[in-house]
Amino acid sequence: MRKKIVAGNWKMNKTPKQAVELVNSLKDKINTSAVDVVVCPTFVCLQAVLEAVKGTNIAVGAQNMYFEENGAYTGEISPEMLTSMGVKYVIIGHSERRQYFAETNETVNKKTLKAIEHKLIPIVCVGESLAEREQGITIDLVRLQTKIALKDVNKEDAKNVVIAYEPIWAIGTGKTATNEQAEEVCKAIRDVVSEIYDVETGDAVRVQYGGSVNAGNANALFNMGNIDGGLVGGASLKEEFASIVNY
Repeated sequence: MRKKIVAGNWKMNKTPKQAVELVNSLKDKINTSAVDVVVCPTFVCLQAVLEAVKGTNIAVGAQNMYFEENGAYTGEISPEMLTSMGVKYVIIGHSERRQYFAETNETVNKKTLKAIEHKLIPIVCVGESLAEREQGITIDLVRLQTKIALKDVNKEDAKNVVIAYEPIWAIGTGKTATNEQAEEVCKAIRDVVSEIYDVETGDAVRVQYGGSVNAGNANALFNMGNIDGGLVGGASLKEEFASIVNY
């Protein structure tokens, strides 16, 4: 039985003080241990949030990392920097990274491999634009993104990768894929993992849905057979996040 995982992607929001205030407001309201809970603040907030979540079941993730150990890469963060702080997860290949910062399927693969090497759990994002959905290529595109992300990842490591299906047209728009649309794509992701490795691995991989997830739709989405939780954007910046976790 796959354990649900709900992760909050705070994006470019919250100062360290505000981040601690949010985490403190969530700690007493999250009343389940049946769900893995992750918050992903900005780099400047990581240390403060790590301190604030000590003694709770809330884990901390980063929103990005580079695929080199160190060097002349101004503005980048290495995996060792994250693990040395106690960060456990890292979001890789979010559509905003792909759209605004030239992330490619190939760099997503490099980052995934480097995260695994450093015992970070990658949350790998895949998903289509509205134009791509209207062209009818959603499944083909998401299968391709998943295959490239997992290139050279061995079977045992693949089981620990989290894959987040995020239809780009539903991120921050208030639009949400229907339960059936989300389930169809999440099942396709699981199927392609099974094809790459085997059914056991496909069954083990956790697949999240992301795209305007909120307290009102989380229960229905997370109870679909192939949706193992959510990567939550705007709603993770509010106490509503606790309601999503407690769905």
